[in-house]
Amino acid sequence: MSGAGCYVDDLRPPDLVHAAFVRSPHAHAEISAIRAPDSAPGLVAVITAADLGEDVRPLTVGGPPGTELADEPHPLLARDEVRYVGQPVAAVIARTRAQAEDAVELIEVDYQPLPAVVEPDRSERQLARWERSGGDVDAAFAAAAHVVRGRYGLPRVAPVPIEVRGAVSAYDREQDRLTVWCSAQDTHRPLAQLAHVLGRREDTIRVIVPDVGGAFGSKGVIAPEIAVSAIASMRLGLSVKWVEDRSESMLAAYQGRGMTGELELALSGDGQMLGLRARLRADLGAYLLATTAVPQVTAASGITGVYEIPAAAVTAVGVQTNKVPTGPYRGAGRPEASCFIERLVDDAARQLGVDRIELRRRNLIREFPYETPLGLTYDSGDFERCLDTALGLSRARGVKTAPGRLRGIGVAVFVERSGGMFESAEARLDGRGGVVIAASSSPHGQGHDITFAQIAADRLDLEPGQIELRFGDSAVVPAGVGTFGSRSVAVAGSAVALASEQLLGRARAAAAERLGVEPEALGYAGGRFEAGSRAVSLRDLGELCVLVRFDSERVFSSGAYIAEVSIETDTGDLDVHRIVAVDDAGTIINPLLARGQVVGGVAQGLGECLLEEVVHDADGQVRGATLMDYLLPSAAEMPEIVHGEVVSPTPLNPLGAKGTGEGGTIGAVAAISNAVIDALGGRQIDPPFTPEKLWRALRS
Repeated sequence: MSGAGCYVDDLRPPDLVHAAFVRSPHAHAEISAIRAPDSAPGLVAVITAADLGEDVRPLTVGGPPGTELADEPHPLLARDEVRYVGQPVAAVIARTRAQAEDAVELIEVDYQPLPAVVEPDRSERQLARWERSGGDVDAAFAAAAHVVRGRYGLPRVAPVPIEVRGAVSAYDREQDRLTVWCSAQDTHRPLAQLAHVLGRREDTIRVIVPDVGGAFGSKGVIAPEIAVSAIASMRLGLSVKWVEDRSESMLAAYQGRGMTGELELALSGDGQMLGLRARLRADLGAYLLATTAVPQVTAASGITGVYEIPAAAVTAVGVQTNKVPTGPYRGAGRPEASCFIERLVDDAARQLGVDRIELRRRNLIREFPYETPLGLTYDSGDFERCLDTALGLSRARGVKTAPGRLRGIGVAVFVERSGGMFESAEARLDGRGGVVIAASSSPHGQGHDITFAQIAADRLDLEPGQIELRFGDSAVVPAGVGTFGSRSVAVAGSAVALASEQLLGRARAAAAERLGVEPEALGYAGGRFEAGSRAVSLRDLGELCVLVRFDSERVFSSGAYIAEVSIETDTGDLDVHRIVAVDDAGTIINPLLARGQVVGGVAQGLGECLLEEVVHDADGQVRGATLMDYLLPSAAEMPEIVHGEVVSPTPLNPLGAKGTGEGGTIGAVAAISNAVIDALGGRQIDPPFTPEKLWRALRS
C-alpha cells in the first residue's frame, strides 16, 4: 500500500466551502415552514426547495423496457412533504464542515407528522410493475401431478461501501463550465443525470471520478445532495464539497433487496418441471430513482433460473413505502431470483420425496443457446458440470458436526445475467513505444487497470507495464454506460481488445508504408515490425489513435454453490463452516482478481444471511443507523471457501468472457438459505438467520 490514492474527500480546490444537509426526522410529514438564521459562524448560504427555482428538475426516473412506472421522481430537496427519515430538506453552506454541521442545528422546520406506511404488504400505491408470460401456463398446471407452493423473502440491506457518498463541485463562470468530482461507478451516467437536473448541455459539464472506495451498486445514480451542491457552486461562485457521514449514509443512501416472492411450481409425476407462476413484491421506498425498478425486473425475468421450464408467468410489483428508495445492490435482483427458485426446488424435492440433487439434474438446461419462456436467451454454459464439480469438491471435504448441533447442507445452481448495452475504448501510441488506453468503464475496487492492461498487452505483444490506463474523466475517456452488473470485462474489456487490435493494424499499415512493403510481409513481435533486415518499432510511428465502441448482447455466467452449516439447538447459534463455490464466467483474464470477486461476493451474501437487515419501527424510524447496530460479517464469521471453476466461453464477444462480480452473492445467499432450512428439517424462515429467529424456529 503506497497511500497514493486520491478520493473525493482528499480534494482541496481553491475557494472551498462545505455543504451539510438538514434531514427529516420523520418518515412522513407535511412541511409548513422552514426558518434559517440570518447569520452563524462561517455561514455562507442556506438553500431550500423554494430557492432552487422552477428551472431545476427532480432526479431522473427510469426502468427496463416494458416497466410501468409512476410519476414519482425524487426531489432534490423536500418542499411541502417529506417521505422518509433522512430525506434532505435544506442545504447549509459554510466555510468549514464543522461550521456547516453546526448551522444545520440552527435551521427550524415545522413538521406536521402523517401516518407512515412501513410494511410493503400494506401499501396500496404501486410505483413500478412488470409482467410477462411464455408458454401455456394454464395447461402446464392443469396437467401437473404435483403443485408446490412457497413464499420466500429477502430483507432490505444497506450497501455500506468503505467510502461513503460525496462530491466536490467547481464552476468556471468565464467558460460556463461546471466540474464535478464525485464518488461514482462511472462518468457518463452522472454527467447525463446532472445535465437533466440542471437543464444544461452535457458539453458544459465535466465529471471526474477519482479513486472510489467501493460502491456495490449504490453509486450508480447521482445523489440529490450532489446535484444541490453543484447548484450551490454555480450560484455562489465557490467550490462546494459534500461528504456524508456514516449515519447519513445508512439513512439516505439508497438500499438493496427488500423483496418477497410467492411461487408455484407445476411438476409431472416423475418430477419434470412443467410450469412456474411467480408474484414478486418489492419495497421500493418513497420515490423512484433512475434504477429503482431494475432489481425487481431482473429478478422477475430470471425467476426460472437454470431449469428447463417450458411455461412461466411472472408479475413483479414495486410498492411505495415511507423509506429511502431501493436500487441495485450487488446482484440487483439475481440473488432474489436465485434464492426464491432454489428454495422452491428444495421444497419440491421434500414434498415429492425425491433427492434434491436428482430433481435439479433432471431439469437442468443442457442445450445452448436456450430461450427461456420469459424472453432471456442464455448464450452458453454447462450447468450440470458446475453442479458435478461442486459436489465433487464438497464430498472430498466433509464437515464433522459437534454434539448438540444440527447439520445442514444447501445446494444452489444459478445463472447470472451480465453484459448488455455498450462500452468504448480509445487506444493510442504515446510516441515512446507505449500505449495509452482510455476506457469508458471505471474501477471502484475491481482491478480494471490490471485486467485491461493484460488484455491490451496480449493483443499488442507488449508487457503490461507498457500499457497506461486512463479512467474516470468525461473530458478524457469515451462515452460508456458504467461499471455494474458484472459487465466490465465482457463489454469494456472487449472494447479494449478490439481497440488494441485495430491500433496494431493501423501501426502495421504505417510501418509497411515506411518500409515500402505490403503489410502482410511484416513480421511483428514485442512492439517491433520487421521486413528482412529492416525494422520499425512502435516508438518510430509517432502518435496513432483508434476509438472503438463495442455493443454487447447479454451473456450469462452460471455456477453451483454448496453451503455446509450447523445450528446449536440450545441457543440457535449458526455456524457456516464451508462454502464450495464453482463459477463459470467464460474466459478468465486474471484468475486472482476473479477469485477476489468471488470471495467478496460470498462475504456479502454471508452478511445478508447471518446479520444484515435494515429494520424500521412502526413509525418508519430506522432501528440501526450506525455500524454499532447494523452488523457486518468480519473475518471471524468467514467460512472456508473451496473454489472451483468451469469454463464455457461465450460466442458473443471477442474475449469469450462473461461476468464474475456478483456470482458469490447470488450463489451464497441461496445455498446458505437452503442449508439452514435443511438443518431445520424443512421449516421455512427467511434471512437473516439470527440466533433468536433460529431458536424460535427450533421450538415452533
